[in-house]
Amino acid sequence: MPPEVRMTLSTQLVLRTLLERPNQELYGLEICAAAGLASGTLHPILARLERIGWLQSRWEDRDPHEAGRPRRRYYSLTPHGAEKARNALARASATVNRLTAMRPGLSGGCA
Repeated sequence: MPPEVRMTLSTQLVLRTLLERPNQELYGLEICAAAGLASGTLHPILARLERIGWLQSRWEDRDPHEAGRPRRRYYSLTPHGAEKARNALARASATVNRLTAMRPGLSGGCA
């Protein structure tokens, strides 16, 4: 059985970004911008998700010299990964809801 994904806030942001367009490939900087994360935070998460089979990636075929930019690596959820991501996000949301119900002041931020 593959290891469970640590559902940090950053991981949740990445998964939510990918699930917005589950059948579309996104490159790293697109995911960074949409999730509001730095590249140094994003890429370890992507590598971890790919290692457990939730993501697949590929390098673009375009020549970087012709494009005038570095070659892009595109990421997309696997069908299995999309299902697992939805389930994991639902569990994370349920946990937050339970904690909020126990301590209503938690949802309002700092007092």
